[in-house]
Amino acid sequence: MESAAQNWHLRLFDKSVLKQAKWRAISRYLDDSATIAGLDLGADNGVVSHLLRIRGGTWHSADLDAHAVASIRDIVTTNVHQVDGKTLPFEDESFNIVVVIDMLEHLDDDAQLVREIHRVLREGGTVITNVPHIKTPSILRRVRLAAGLTDAWHGHVRPGYTRRQFENLLSPCFDILGGHTYNRAFSEFLDIALNYVYTRKSAKSTGNSSSKGSVVTRDDVDKRAKQFRLFATLYPFMRAWAALDALFAPFTGYSLILHARKKPTQSARKTNA
Repeated sequence: MESAAQNWHLRLFDKSVLKQAKWRAISRYLDDSATIAGLDLGADNGVVSHLLRIRGGTWHSADLDAHAVASIRDIVTTNVHQVDGKTLPFEDESFNIVVVIDMLEHLDDDAQLVREIHRVLREGGTVITNVPHIKTPSILRRVRLAAGLTDAWHGHVRPGYTRRQFENLLSPCFDILGGHTYNRAFSEFLDIALNYVYTRKSAKSTGNSSSKGSVVTRDDVDKRAKQFRLFATLYPFMRAWAALDALFAPFTGYSLILHARKKPTQSARKTNA
């Protein structure tokens, strides 16, 4: 049986309203299959990599940032890679699913990674990918910036995408199968508050910032056990707060996820020519 220390990422996930919302959005489009050959890109601190692998199949994980890669490797141990966002170290048609988590907004040439994902996917393979959703106007966007949580701090080269922009990015290589937004106003405010009060301030003292903001690792949980116990104590209140998103059900959320299928290779090549 795994010890509590080994389970630190699951204990954190179990008390994180926002990580749970992200996982629900991803898992909505996943198929259960022991024959899956999958790749996850940008898998936070590694908990999403773990959750994907326990569903079955064979998975590889990769991220842009060395600090994030080390955390992912600490959790899943094998098949973990650091990538530059331009090329993927895999042969053509290696996978039948790619899950891209909070990565495209970090890349100057996001279309290049989309083409690489198309290359490493098998015919008929699918991609699930999420990004920040641009909402105009957005009072909470101004609040986030006023709190110092800028695009540069998050490592974003763009603030996000509208749905049309996101579909246009994917459409040369993929047929859109579905998608939705999530994390409405109350969840977004919670994310801002947690990043400001905990992540941003802690990064100054611990140095655990990365090119993707801050990545919470095993060392963070060990060194700040009291803070995480407080976080766990407040979890029921944060869950109740996020549940108030239901009041904004008619409106779109601050995160956007799309599910798409690979277009035939020749078709994509002609489109990109």
